[in-house]
Amino acid sequence: MAKSAPGKHYRKGLTLTALFDKFPDDKTAEAWFAAQRWGGNITCPHCGCDNVQTGAAHKTMPYRCRAADCRKRFSTKTGTVLEASNIGCRLWAIAIYLVLTNLKGISSMKLHRDLGVTQSTAWFMLHRIREAFANGPDTLFMGPVEVDETYVDGKAKNIPLRDRKRRITGRGGVDKAIVVGVLDRPTGQVVAGPVHHTTSRTLVGIVHSVTDDGAQVYSDEHRSYRPLASLGYCREAVMHSAAEYVRGDIHTNSIESLWSMFKRGYVGAYHHMSRAHLGRYVNEFAGRHNVREMGTPQQMAAVVGDMVGKRLRYDNLVAVGPVGTVAEPDRSEPW
Repeated sequence: MAKSAPGKHYRKGLTLTALFDKFPDDKTAEAWFAAQRWGGNITCPHCGCDNVQTGAAHKTMPYRCRAADCRKRFSTKTGTVLEASNIGCRLWAIAIYLVLTNLKGISSMKLHRDLGVTQSTAWFMLHRIREAFANGPDTLFMGPVEVDETYVDGKAKNIPLRDRKRRITGRGGVDKAIVVGVLDRPTGQVVAGPVHHTTSRTLVGIVHSVTDDGAQVYSDEHRSYRPLASLGYCREAVMHSAAEYVRGDIHTNSIESLWSMFKRGYVGAYHHMSRAHLGRYVNEFAGRHNVREMGTPQQMAAVVGDMVGKRLRYDNLVAVGPVGTVAEPDRSEPW
């Protein structure tokens, strides 16, 4: 392909026909999931023993640990975010593909029509896949890094007139949900999530938790970032209030491009993101951003690998708090 081809043309895609050829049935899909998880060396998710009986005569648990102090049965889904799911591996593989290839997101209504499952099942599937994206960096960002915050909760023109002045007064909009992200320029990796405040303790704490000491940090003029200099970080800021967006290498355009995609997903696919689940929606967009250099088959394999060691129960997902609202996830700051 010509070097002048647009976009990330070097990535290997996966057509729909190739997807269905790759996963013609549940048995083939389950073997693929097992290969991504164990790479041919099946180990017990309960005790870690690699002495495992395969092909056990059990409807849903084809593996059994041979360790004397374990002897537990398990499946490819055991110990992952897919545990206890009655949905077959083929539909899970197709769902992962659709989440990865719909760059602005896919709604539960669309997924329920595409897969032939109920809307509530599709909604639960999407949140489980988003949960798999919830990972921080393997190592501290070396920098330069960009840090920025964005505000989520509809447009001012859609707010009732009696509430509009209160909602749009102040930085970013009062009462809006706040999302903060840190992007490492050399690797292109990003960590992002919702926060309750934009105080120095929160924002500086987040940067410090994912960035190596002394790294170059680019931000806007938000005064909460000022203490970064006292911690040894080389902070430079652009003055958005003075219509300054780029000054040499100093800008936050890369992280703002992620916010742009996130907002397009909000408006075009989801229309609303509950604050109780906002962290998982952010995980979805940050997760797709972090694997964007990979081809589609490699992206799917990466998502399956990240599902291990996580669990998301439906009862926890829809848990109701004492005031009749869905309970917010316990996500302390910094992350």
